Amino acid sequence: MNWPDRPEEWLSPSPLVAAWVVEHEGRIAGHIGLSRSETTDAAPGLWSARAGVGVDKTAVISRLFVAPSARGLGLGATLLARATSEARERGLHPVLDVVASDTAAAALYERLGWRLLATVEQQWGPDQKVAVRCYAAAP
Repeated sequence: MNWPDRPEEWLSPSPLVAAWVVEHEGRIAGHIGLSRSETTDAAPGLWSARAGVGVDKTAVISRLFVAPSARGLGLGATLLARATSEARERGLHPVLDVVASDTAAAALYERLGWRLLATVEQQWGPDQKVAVRCYAAAP
């Protein structure tokens, strides 16, 4: 993973509408965010084109991670369920993308019923293109 130089900005980007952490044994063990769509996001456009609605009807699940010492405890699924629930309460359809090489995360999303929309390339920096898998929550 490319850990950012300024994690506080990365964890709370301007389109962020909500975020949660999960604790394990008294310590923060994971994080997830829920954001409005930005023009650089691929998943909202893919889902909205298929659903026949505007990207303003999507919410982007972002910044999901769980500490290595707490993996395998269902914390990622718990965070994902909370953010998905919040998106739906706001009348929005949850979408997300994940680096294509992160097969463990992709397996989690697929196990939880998320649907693969496409794999696309994103420009993450002047010299960095990354393949990402775009997903939408099941209806």
